Amino acid sequence: MAAEMLSAAGAQVHIYDAMPSAGRKFLLAGLGGLNLTHAEPFDTFITRFGTRSSACAAWLKGFDATAIRSWVNGLGLDTFVGSSQRVFPTDMKAAPLLRAWLHRLRHPTHGQPVTFHMRHRWLGALQRDASTQRDAPTFTLHFDTPQGPQTVQADAVLLALGGGSWAKVGSDGAWQPWLRSLGLNVSPLRAANCGFDVQGPHGAKGWSSHLSSQFAGAPLKSVALSFTDSLGHGFSRRGEFVVTSSGIEGSLVYAVSAWLREEIERHGHATLHLNLKPDFTPERVQAEVAHPRGARSLSSHLKSRLNLTPLHMALLHEVLSKEALHDPDLLAAAIQHLPITLAAPRPLDEAISSAGGVCLEDLDTHLMVTALPGLFIAGEMLDWEAPTGGYLLSACLASGRLAGLGAVKHLLGEAAMGEAALGPL
Repeated sequence: MAAEMLSAAGAQVHIYDAMPSAGRKFLLAGLGGLNLTHAEPFDTFITRFGTRSSACAAWLKGFDATAIRSWVNGLGLDTFVGSSQRVFPTDMKAAPLLRAWLHRLRHPTHGQPVTFHMRHRWLGALQRDASTQRDAPTFTLHFDTPQGPQTVQADAVLLALGGGSWAKVGSDGAWQPWLRSLGLNVSPLRAANCGFDVQGPHGAKGWSSHLSSQFAGAPLKSVALSFTDSLGHGFSRRGEFVVTSSGIEGSLVYAVSAWLREEIERHGHATLHLNLKPDFTPERVQAEVAHPRGARSLSSHLKSRLNLTPLHMALLHEVLSKEALHDPDLLAAAIQHLPITLAAPRPLDEAISSAGGVCLEDLDTHLMVTALPGLFIAGEMLDWEAPTGGYLLSACLASGRLAGLGAVKHLLGEAAMGEAALGPL
């Protein structure tokens, strides 16, 4: 997106990518259907970015969900809004959109074509030469390439190296010490939109062998998850997630993963609560549990009266003692307020995205490093996070656009920014 802004303004743009082909993480994001953005009102949209809502709102004001859909239309594709208000290309796929985008970058109707250099891995050094006669200092970068070491000079550099998740597509977080060596403040990368390991009896991680062997991979649908952290922040939402061999993961968990992760960092564990029957009133659950069951087993009784599944029963067995399971009051309370204690987030490379990165306070309003004019940073390298639902991709695109416009201003002046912003869209 940054390259598109610069190309439209007439700058010579070169993209250096360590991978054999461009946009691999973009393609990965589209495996389950490319969720481009979200159609909810902007004032609600920007709240999804937590402590960085104000900063991300500044990016997104210039490129909101409506603008993203118009941009996709400009590439010759259509979008639709799903029942959850998530926005997708009509064919749900990332590859056609990426192909159209790359073609336009390489063969623009106006502006300069963008040149791609694949299998060029930046080695981390970034020298800045202020002795040049040009208005902007020249940067020198070193790359490892199939043809051997290569040195490149540029009047402006934009880094978009991704966070620390999905290292196989290139975003491995190796840049963290390199940017610290340049004097930037970099918050450690941590798992975001991730699964968690549960804490079992006596502090051990993971479920019982029964639940793990019988239900790993099973979805838990139409439940409500609530969580209040030690600072008083509350979360409550209905949805679904998946039980894993050692814990939980999925969209409902991802939505609260930042708060869970931070609570675990503060106290070593975090306890959420599940309502297995959110459509039922507490009085009805109490009555159904207390209804005489005759010769039926407890699981058959609860299946008949409350439609509790074997997975529901397994979860109840994880938390309640045998005596508590046969106490109608305790059992009814647990069905609608089942405590699940989490011990740790899953490893960073398993996460959908990462938190942490370059502190925004080191950058100006166009994402240029204030101490190194001409160096811009965009995307998941920056210290922000958001849940899944189109928020991550929206803010990445918006930050790239903003940084690209900043580079246009830095290289070509204020007047060129308007042309760059309007040209390719």
